[in-house]
Amino acid sequence: MKNITITLDDETAAWVRAQAAEQNKSVSRYVGEQLGEKMRNRHEYLRAYRLWLARPPFPLTGEPEKYPTREEIHDRTRVR
Repeated sequence: MKNITITLDDETAAWVRAQAAEQNKSVSRYVGEQLGEKMRNRHEYLRAYRLWLARPPFPLTGEPEKYPTREEIHDRTRVR
């Protein structure tokens, strides 16, 4: 593990101290966990984005089709 020094304005420092205290953690651990989670979320997003980009293009040829209704999409039945 590496130690780093960060500079925060007074309002942000007070907020992060309160957040860390609510979770019974040190400010260092709280900030480290928050940054780690942000990094993991970014990696998951990029992986999903790459999978989406790898899909073949959607063909836009042929007869146009009617869009499904909201009820059809959500499998709802109308109540009258």
